[in-house]
Amino acid sequence: MRLSQLISKTQRQDPAQETALNAKLLIRAGFIDKVAAGIYTYLPLGIRVLAKISQIVREEMDNIGGQEILMPVLHPKENWQKTGRWDGFDVLFKVKGEAGEFALGPTHEEIVVPLTKKFIHSYLDLPKYLYQIQTKFRDEPRAKSGILRGREFLMKDLYSFHANESDLNDYYKKAKGAYDNIFKRVGLEAIETEAAGGTFSKYSHEYQVINTNGEDTIYLCPQGHTAKNQEIIEDQTECLECGKKLNIEKATEVGNIFKLKTKYSEPFELYYTESNGSQKPVLMGCYGIGISRIMGTVVEVKNDKNGIIWPKSVAPYQVHLISIKDQESSIKNEEEVYQKLTKAKVEVLWDDRDVSAGEKFADADLIGIPVRLVVSKKVGDGKIEWKNRESDKTKIISFDETLKKLTS
Repeated sequence: MRLSQLISKTQRQDPAQETALNAKLLIRAGFIDKVAAGIYTYLPLGIRVLAKISQIVREEMDNIGGQEILMPVLHPKENWQKTGRWDGFDVLFKVKGEAGEFALGPTHEEIVVPLTKKFIHSYLDLPKYLYQIQTKFRDEPRAKSGILRGREFLMKDLYSFHANESDLNDYYKKAKGAYDNIFKRVGLEAIETEAAGGTFSKYSHEYQVINTNGEDTIYLCPQGHTAKNQEIIEDQTECLECGKKLNIEKATEVGNIFKLKTKYSEPFELYYTESNGSQKPVLMGCYGIGISRIMGTVVEVKNDKNGIIWPKSVAPYQVHLISIKDQESSIKNEEEVYQKLTKAKVEVLWDDRDVSAGEKFADADLIGIPVRLVVSKKVGDGKIEWKNRESDKTKIISFDETLKKLTS
């Protein structure tokens, strides 16, 4: 991709009336555009990051048997009335049209349970695992945290269906393993944290990333024995296992899992027939991950004074190519370098603009792609300057060596 062709432009100043660090950096670097509080347009660079996070999540959900579907955003009012959440879900967006009243889906239990009722009839039909990556809507009263707390956001939600509690517990453990893999792969150190279940269940597990700007407060054992959300701590100040004083940290939630059991299967009469002919309610689990929230959290915890530092796994491009004019090289010109990299299937963002070298370097740091490549007369004949964004280390290597490093 040629930087000159991107619709977005970088900005030197923080956007007015934006307080969240993730939003400031993402807007300045040209990844998102603010429409209103909690509502953002994802620009070409931002879409590439969301796509890479989504793919990692998709692979890990597939690995634990998940089947991907796509459910609607518009939910009939009567579905939410059956669960008592039409009036009980405090951030529910409600819309009215010629066909009646609908909810804009903040979560999808009210859709997925009636769906599975059409296919699950016998113990032979269980277990089943369905997930989607879908836009969600919540009428957040505190939409001041950029894409960490949006009124419209991208989320993965998986729902599991089981014949008994033992099977639910086994899958719950599998989901925990998949979540650990996901957060490692996107470059985050997420801490499994005990929490209240809200409207879903009595208790749940959250995945929290330590972040000085985070909205949550968690209590951590320094030996790693336990982590609890402040909302359930009940004056506990020491670890029950080792007696050490719990550390208090600010954090951002990036995922959660719940044992729903029969909370939503009962209202919709989702039952299955046992081998002896008796009928029992299907047990459920729910597993959520904020795709756009992961993007914002990565920016919150991986940055420096110059801009974003993307992990390789979710960066919009592998390399940021910069060409300095008046070069003399056996590599004929920057166009040839760009074409050779592209042909080798290296993802390249090429700064082909007619601006100063200083501006190009500043924008490369702001955008935060893991590797910066510079072609110039100063670098030398047939050579490329390689710079790692995270370590800030620079070295001069041949083009062939560059290609080998990027494609190995």
